[in-house]
Amino acid sequence: QVQLVESGGGLVQTGGSLRLSCATSGSGSSIDRVAWFRQVPGELRELVASISRDRTTNYGDFVEGRFTISRDSAKNTVYLQMNSLKPEDTAVYYCAALEYGDSQYLSWGQGTQVTVSS
Repeated sequence: QVQLVESGGGLVQTGGSLRLSCATSGSGSSIDRVAWFRQVPGELRELVASISRDRTTNYGDFVEGRFTISRDSAKNTVYLQMNSLKPEDTAVYYCAALEYGDSQYLSWGQGTQVTVSS
């Protein structure tokens, strides 16, 4: 069982930056990939970025080079550095873990709110 806890959300002005953290615990060695998703009420959850155990990354098209995902294996933590934030980045951000052998992200954190004011 993998547990994930997000932190680092908050209120920031347009053009500002935030760094989100996702601390993992439990069966950490079973994790293949960790991802950040985001969701706005009434809309579908969308992938923001993901990183594999070998640090292969991928990003949603809307990121456009503004965000960077990274991981600190010693701390069992994945980060999402978000720069040049826009009001349309306002959402609840979730981290999720994909374990080896699974085809879906089955372990999710509780989410952290990011609000970008114009």
